Amino acid sequence: MTSSPIAPGSRLASRLGFSDRIFIGPAARRVARSIEDGLELVETGLAEDVRVADPLADVTSRYLYEAGGKRIRPVLTLLAAQLGEGNTDAVIDIAKALEITHLGSLYHDDVMDGADRRRGVPAAQTVWGNNIAILTGDILFSRASQLMARHGDRAIRLQADTFERLVLGQMHETLGAQPGDDAIGFYIQVLADKTGSLIAAATQAGVIFSHAPSEYEEPMRVYGEKIGVAFQLLDDVIDLSAKPEDTGKVPGTDLRAGVPTMPYLLLKAEPDAASAELAARIDDGVARIADGADPSILDGPLTELRDHGSTQKTLELALTWTRDAIDALAPLPKGTVREALTRFAESLAERSR
Repeated sequence: MTSSPIAPGSRLASRLGFSDRIFIGPAARRVARSIEDGLELVETGLAEDVRVADPLADVTSRYLYEAGGKRIRPVLTLLAAQLGEGNTDAVIDIAKALEITHLGSLYHDDVMDGADRRRGVPAAQTVWGNNIAILTGDILFSRASQLMARHGDRAIRLQADTFERLVLGQMHETLGAQPGDDAIGFYIQVLADKTGSLIAAATQAGVIFSHAPSEYEEPMRVYGEKIGVAFQLLDDVIDLSAKPEDTGKVPGTDLRAGVPTMPYLLLKAEPDAASAELAARIDDGVARIADGADPSILDGPLTELRDHGSTQKTLELALTWTRDAIDALAPLPKGTVREALTRFAESLAERSR
């Protein structure tokens, strides 16, 4: 008995996190098929573009790529490109470049955050050490730049501007909010720089390099940035109840490493004594972990934080950013692309339930 072929759009919808009812009808299925064809080109290209002649660098550069990933950034680039000429050579190259930039940033992030695992495998620095992990990220950034350079000044500027924001976001996260800063606003800007900027580049690039109408560029950039912030806020919520077998990460990884997240920041802003006491216990646990204590000492306080009202407020804030992202799509023409982008934004909220 032979299995039924997968309908055009089913794999794409699954990747984006929603049902394929959007991809009903000939025109919508053509859009889905175009994106899936583009993804095959991106995936095949990535397998080659992360290869390095040096034996050690080849192994380390392919390590996180081979661990998998949803390729959300290339999907969004290809989806935005359907507003123009679709899968041009430039669209495919730049979708690859932005995904490679993302991969490179993961190597650096895991060193900075002291993460033990990524995508279900040991983090690169736990295998080869911090120096090799950082240098591997640098190699991947150079590969991304090579791909961008094929497509002129506009592509190079997009990559350079995005990379600058990625670095500034990581720098600001490392330094933390300074006296007199609004801690909540500071954290949102970190999320916008570290995550929103790259997703914004992906959606914006799909418009630019498919030669879509220029009036769609800014709405897509705004959509991408807001989706990136919403994604990270939701990730802060999910992180507190994450199952390692599902995410490859220990719950509360950032907080255990002393990196504040939105639920913690909102907890600190609460005026009641119980919230202040919980925040103090988390601070004490973080300090003890930094001195060598077992990270499990924070298991209890982080469970309490998960159930605290500040975590629900984080979810509500994420939903606000999601709604704002959808509102940004208003200038786009009605149709499959706009509907899929809207549904993708809506599906993010469902991740936390």
